[in-house]
Amino acid sequence: MSASPRPAVLISGASRGIGAATARQFAAAGYDLLLLARSGSELEALADALRPLGSRVETRCLDLSDSGAIAPALEELLQRGLCPSVVINNAGAAYTGPLAEMPLESWQWLLQLNLTSVFQLCQAVLPQLRQRGGGLIINVSSHAARNAFPEWGAYCVSKAALASFSRCLAEEERSHGIRVSTLTLGAVNTPLWDSATVHSSFDRRAMLSTERVAETLLSLAQQPSSQLVEDVTLMPAAGVL
Repeated sequence: MSASPRPAVLISGASRGIGAATARQFAAAGYDLLLLARSGSELEALADALRPLGSRVETRCLDLSDSGAIAPALEELLQRGLCPSVVINNAGAAYTGPLAEMPLESWQWLLQLNLTSVFQLCQAVLPQLRQRGGGLIINVSSHAARNAFPEWGAYCVSKAALASFSRCLAEEERSHGIRVSTLTLGAVNTPLWDSATVHSSFDRRAMLSTERVAETLLSLAQQPSSQLVEDVTLMPAAGVL
């Protein structure tokens, strides 16, 4: 008898931080990988490190802030022969500053990355998920979706909208066997904190590690298709940072 085909996972923001840790976890668990990221060099370095584990790895360099590039990039990637059973929308960004002073272009950039690109990516993969009879979409969110933090207003709005999007998509796609989960995170020690758009003095040593987040994503993916974990909240033991 021929071996069963390996499952495949599609991960956005895969070149570093949570995305890279998640790619490593899923490769070790026997998944093939479709990886998206803005940094082509980092993405290819990760792919080269993962292929010896036995995974087939397909990559696509894509800037999710470019709304017009998303659909054609996903179409090209999905035509390479791997059909994901799990889709992890991990890519995102943050911005700190008063709402009253935030430039419109910065607002639109953040909403495109944290919300609209997820909508676009889901639209691109839903036909394949429906055709294969179902699958799991995991949207990575933040406890900022449920709280108001001064100077993090735009980020809070984007994540609150993402949580609502996840719930609505779950209801619409349930009849197609497609499940939608949200992973709600407290502060995670990732390169996000080094971004030019983020100014913070949080103690990064007290934050969640990317490896623990990746383990949680793999656990969600390994749930039986007969059940759905709608939302998992993972916070640092130190509390809100």
